[in-house]
Amino acid sequence: MLLEKIQKKFALTKLGAENLIKACISCTISYIIIAMSIGVLYFFTCDILKLLADKSYTFSIGVYIVEFVVVFTLIYIAHYIQYNMTFLNTYTESARLRINVAEKLRKFPMSFFSKRDLSDLTTTILSDVTYMEQALSHFIPEFVGSIASTVLLSIGMFVFDFKMALAAVWCVPVSIILILLAKKKLSSVSHKDRSIQLVRTEKIQEGLETVRDLKASNYTKQYLKEVDEAIDNCEKSQIKAEFTNALFVVSSQLVLKLGIATVVIFGVKYLMTGQITLEGFMLFLIVASRLYDPLNATLQNLAAIISCESRVDRLNNINDYKLQTGGDTFEPDNYDIEFEDVSFSYQPGKPVLNDVSFTAKQNEITALIGNSGGGKTTCASLIARFYDLDKGRIKIGGVDIATVDPEVLLSKFSIVFQDVVLFNNTILENIRIGKKDATDAEVKRAAGLAFCDEFVKNLPDGYDTVIGENGSKLSGGQRQRISIARAILKDAPIILLDEASASLDVESETYVQKALSKLIQNKTVIMIAHRMRTVANASHLVVLENGRVSEEGTSEQLLENNGLYKHMVGLQSMSYAWKI
Repeated sequence: MLLEKIQKKFALTKLGAENLIKACISCTISYIIIAMSIGVLYFFTCDILKLLADKSYTFSIGVYIVEFVVVFTLIYIAHYIQYNMTFLNTYTESARLRINVAEKLRKFPMSFFSKRDLSDLTTTILSDVTYMEQALSHFIPEFVGSIASTVLLSIGMFVFDFKMALAAVWCVPVSIILILLAKKKLSSVSHKDRSIQLVRTEKIQEGLETVRDLKASNYTKQYLKEVDEAIDNCEKSQIKAEFTNALFVVSSQLVLKLGIATVVIFGVKYLMTGQITLEGFMLFLIVASRLYDPLNATLQNLAAIISCESRVDRLNNINDYKLQTGGDTFEPDNYDIEFEDVSFSYQPGKPVLNDVSFTAKQNEITALIGNSGGGKTTCASLIARFYDLDKGRIKIGGVDIATVDPEVLLSKFSIVFQDVVLFNNTILENIRIGKKDATDAEVKRAAGLAFCDEFVKNLPDGYDTVIGENGSKLSGGQRQRISIARAILKDAPIILLDEASASLDVESETYVQKALSKLIQNKTVIMIAHRMRTVANASHLVVLENGRVSEEGTSEQLLENNGLYKHMVGLQSMSYAWKI
């Protein structure tokens, strides 16, 4: 129960919560051992005072040397253990946190990413986890250790002399209460500061990603003003956050310093009236000096722990997000895809698909066509379970895909998106992503089927040419063909083509269609395209209009219906005839 609360409180893994408890215990033991030196120092001071008062008094200096050596050895051992329990365990926990977040993100539906900005997620994985790393290694164990040791020291002081103990420790709860009373303000300022920092990061990232469009639109100067404004707002917010933090922390630290004054004032008073001995007075001065020094840092740690809440909330939002789950095996008898009264919306109350029903048969090409916004790409995304349905069912080979783990399901898909994503690696390795254990010969065969050879042969290093970030050294059509080669290499039973030939010239498009026709044996192909020429030879056409199936059949059947398909064919024929 305690372990679960700690996990939730600080967004930790189970092992991280266990290690945090160990770190707090080790810090407490370390502070207690340091406090033992006070006892040795106290008795040594008493013997020195007795020696000054009575020259005949003797004591063994060797015993004290041994005691000091023992105490310092114990302090060294305690600090060594504390270092391992706090810093080393924290660094491994921060790695686990990042891996845990990455694993969660890997299993999330696309609906999660549509609600979160890329810079927001990057900040969570890097900045928030880094701050929590600092909190786990510096703030939390030190805070718990100092509070625990302070309580134990205070109990000892009250046993020794109640009135002097009260004079020494009254300021401790007052200082902590001051920070706790400011918790709401500190937390609010921290949350606001994080939001403003996120806006700044988003602005900078957006500018870097759209620099070509900004230059083309002659908007660079204006955009830089917006970035400067975001940076200025961030600076003001951070100054405000630091000032708010300092205001309450310094105030509580000033109250804490009054403790020494009250120990001196009441100590002298009780010493003059004979209520306390000189040795007792010296003891309380030594203990008080040892008591307040770590508590100064403790108050700062408490404020820092309160500031952690915004980071913890963001990490818990990821940890608590509902994962897509399903069975680990998926071997249907066939790969027919059936839509049964499927409804879906990206935003509540704004449906994109309404009661869509159709069947895409194995061994056939099923083309989804319609005007922009009709729901074609959404259908393809739902088949791959990038999103979960609002209503209805999608079955593959009679198996409801909602019962299959998304990663297992996607192992049966080869997908070519309209927006191609390539990596800063060689052409060979970019294609090999489709099948990681593929040989060079298999990769080049797939590339040949996608007609990559004609441009690869002109590159300086052929298939070993590094193509830059997202294939920046290639044209749009070349990038698309590499993506198609990747899908061909995977050789999955279901192929999704979302405007796969949109960036190809007429000749290349014809070649790719011929290559795809060889692939569809015993496969299910879903094709999304706007060119009527591309889908004319599809086995089955499904026309989507305003999120509903308006008509379906072969091209010849739909042309006889005088519906949307015939209208689109007519418009495209007119566009081909257009001249400047």
